[in-house]
Amino acid sequence: MNILVCLSRVPDTATKIIIGTDRKSIDETGVKYIINPYDEFAIESALQLVEKNGGSVTAVTVGGENSQDVLRTAIAMGVENAVIIKADKYADSFFVASNLADYAKKMNPDLIFLGRQSVDYDSFQMASTLSELLGIPSVSVVSKFEITGNTITCTRDIEGGKEILESSMPCIISAQKGLNSPRYPKLPDIMKAKKKTIEILENIGGSNRVDLVDMQLPQKERQGVILGDSDADIDEFIRLLREQAKVI
Repeated sequence: MNILVCLSRVPDTATKIIIGTDRKSIDETGVKYIINPYDEFAIESALQLVEKNGGSVTAVTVGGENSQDVLRTAIAMGVENAVIIKADKYADSFFVASNLADYAKKMNPDLIFLGRQSVDYDSFQMASTLSELLGIPSVSVVSKFEITGNTITCTRDIEGGKEILESSMPCIISAQKGLNSPRYPKLPDIMKAKKKTIEILENIGGSNRVDLVDMQLPQKERQGVILGDSDADIDEFIRLLREQAKVI
């Protein structure tokens, strides 16, 4: 089984984010980068399938050469091949998906795994965009799956319940938390991963379809009003809805 895992390099979720002076990027001073947490479930799923059925797992990311750190973590987990498609500046979801699709067409994998979304930009677009560009089905937010022959049966989370879908392969799966428990790399594997060759490719060009105009931190100050259930409080509540919130 030939499996491709698409990874994203993101700031550690515990990192304190500071907006850079250009207001279009973050100040990377002291920022630790990690594999996108949802992508770890994707890696683990791919590795379990290969351990059971044979084959190989390739991890690919679109980013700068500094993305080698997260790819080496993936290698230490058990990924056989690792690829960086160079993009040294801001790349929107379509640019990233276009480059991943171009690589996937050459590799022709049986399955493509990725996390349900990245925790930095949270665009939640990659699986569906890849599906359209490659002309193959995708199932998002998958919390369980089984493969029988050329058919994959997926359970996905929806609001208020779960949905079961069947798809033929090749197929794109975006992994949800709970799909598995990602393994921790062992020290000997971490040391071996440092010596592994990572393939670095040029991107296919093209421009972004979305421009990043400005970045702002969420406002922490919130003003609230606590009211009771008296007639006067109810009258005040209605007045605030009408005059301040202007919703009635």
